[in-house]
Amino acid sequence: MDQADIVLYKSNMPHLPHEPVIRSYNLFGEVHDLPDVVHCETIAARSVLHDWELAVHRHARLHQVLLIARGGGQATLEGRQHRLRPMSAVYVPAGQVHGFSFKPGTQGWVVTMPSEILDEVLTPTEGLGRALSRAAVLRGTPAMRQTMKEIFAEYSGRHFARAHILKARSALLLGLVARALADNDAPPGHGHGAELIRQFEALIDSHYLQHWPVARYAATLKITPTHLSRLTREAYGCPASQMIRDRVVREARRNLVYTNMAISTIAYSLGFSDPAYFSRTFAAATGLSPSEFRDSVQGQK
Repeated sequence: MDQADIVLYKSNMPHLPHEPVIRSYNLFGEVHDLPDVVHCETIAARSVLHDWELAVHRHARLHQVLLIARGGGQATLEGRQHRLRPMSAVYVPAGQVHGFSFKPGTQGWVVTMPSEILDEVLTPTEGLGRALSRAAVLRGTPAMRQTMKEIFAEYSGRHFARAHILKARSALLLGLVARALADNDAPPGHGHGAELIRQFEALIDSHYLQHWPVARYAATLKITPTHLSRLTREAYGCPASQMIRDRVVREARRNLVYTNMAISTIAYSLGFSDPAYFSRTFAAATGLSPSEFRDSVQGQK
């Protein structure tokens, strides 16, 4: 693959004492969060570098869809083992722990999408967000296979409207996955904690521009801030405050990538009264100032 030089990195996310360390990775690298609309690679491209064994890990802001063409193996999703066969499709949403043990020579595709794509394509009233909130192994369909091939073909080219087409086809792939999940009639997530996390995420989407503190979110959910952060650490490996900040930063990244708005205008649109404070917040989250981030992304287009 021509993207073989893109490597995983170990996050510096904090973890609790005596808590088993689940590594958090960003496939796109710690500095360049969005070098492309999506990332595509074959299953073999990365697996062969690790003897076909990918230890359990999670991606903080990335969603993945895998489709096995030939071969198979085993997937570990949130501690549960799943057998992989030809035409198995694996969906892994952001934050969920997963690992793979592939049979040598396994062939297939992996499409990785940043959370920004889901923000753009998911309509709350359709219920896709809830359906796509859990990892699952599904029976792949010919439509999934064809869409994967179309995404890979578009990804490898540099034609006009490439970004728009990649986002549209990725949205189609997510819709096919959501439909398969619904057809299986499998409940998304489990337990009271999972439901609280879903409610918290919905509240963030509704109020992140108002910069609610953790305590206000917790009070709305009728739990303590400590309990809320414990739930988010279990689900995503980070405190509740980081999830709130990351939602704002994610919107900032999208504005920096897809609009020509001035940085001060972006800051005010995101509820910051001081553009300098916005820049410090963004830099603390990404390692780059807003202008450096915009320049780095534009330089890769």
